[in-house]
Amino acid sequence: MRAKLSSAVDQPALLMRQSGGVVTLTLNRPAQFNSLSQALLGELQAAIDAIAVDESARVIVIAGAGKAFCAGHDLKEMRANPTMDFQQSLFEQCSRMMIRLTEIPQPVIARVHGIATAAGCQLVAMCDLAVASESARFAVSGINVGLFCSTPSVGLARNIGRKQAMEMLLTGDFIDAHTALERGLVNRVVSDDQLDAEVKRLTDAIISKSPIAVKSGKQMFYRQLELGLAEAYDLASEVIACDMMTEDAQEGIDAFIEKRPPRWRGR
Repeated sequence: MRAKLSSAVDQPALLMRQSGGVVTLTLNRPAQFNSLSQALLGELQAAIDAIAVDESARVIVIAGAGKAFCAGHDLKEMRANPTMDFQQSLFEQCSRMMIRLTEIPQPVIARVHGIATAAGCQLVAMCDLAVASESARFAVSGINVGLFCSTPSVGLARNIGRKQAMEMLLTGDFIDAHTALERGLVNRVVSDDQLDAEVKRLTDAIISKSPIAVKSGKQMFYRQLELGLAEAYDLASEVIACDMMTEDAQEGIDAFIEKRPPRWRGR
């Protein structure tokens, strides 16, 4: 996979690397703590859209270069463009990208180190899974500069309890990685030197599973969250019945009965 990325400086704002079915997207604005400029959001959207139709890509990992994962939106850029049209366009662009993460067939893992604040915390929340280093810290800190983190609150409130989310939103206070784990914002916390190894353990586990089951399961999971209980069960029943008709499900069950590893066909 070739990435066509642009940047106003020598280094591209987004790096893309693919190896063994894992595509790693690295936010590459370390001097700005990987803040989400309008250009970087556009590059992320383009990369995600391209990966979505690449059948060789099984998992996406989103990481940050330098000392931080992501410090949210680029406040200097926002102040330099003080029109309602720019602000609304920026947040709509960001929201489209965040929603797209839940729509693509590949699971998306946030690899979090350093700070993940405001829209950076939102990015962690909107990824399917998240692995954090022990040094990671999380906040929705817009309130400290006179902005309630409205768009980050959407993802945050779909990950952790309401009162816990509101406390973070109203105070702007940081929580550490272990608190984020307890509250459900991340899946795993490891020492800084074990972060890549833990992400690999997770990607290896996903890649070992049926591609078609992962794809249909992710799609069903997010659709049923927005439904009532009866409608959610109707959808889930239809999806799992359809899954039973796939070659992968038939192969998986046969392999289980025959006590051998499955040979996925992906259809």
